[in-house]
Amino acid sequence: MTRTLPLALLPIVILSACASSTDGASVEAVDSDASAMTARGRELFEANCAACHGVSGTGTTSGPPLVHIIYEPSHHGDAAFHRAVRVGVTPHHWDFGPMPPVSGLSNADIDHIIDYVRERQRAAGIE
Repeated sequence: MTRTLPLALLPIVILSACASSTDGASVEAVDSDASAMTARGRELFEANCAACHGVSGTGTTSGPPLVHIIYEPSHHGDAAFHRAVRVGVTPHHWDFGPMPPVSGLSNADIDHIIDYVRERQRAAGIE
């Protein structure tokens, strides 16, 4: 009986997990909060970065995609994004040429942009 009891409970556990994952209110609240927090980042990204990196960060013929495994947080941390904006980047992963510094952005602005890029990365399964 010890071996059959856990197997008998398995469908209940699975159904419970499914029921809690379909609770739209809590999932929507988290998504809404994340989107509200990154709304400013999206505006700043579109105004300062999208011409080269694409509106959604998926790249253009002028610049690489930031929604790419190369830019995952463990490989290119937030400090790398700050440095790229402040002093530019010598190309080392792509053949788009050097990225010039971007002027007129505060550290808080850059943080908002990073939040937007990280949200887009998570949406694409890049953690």
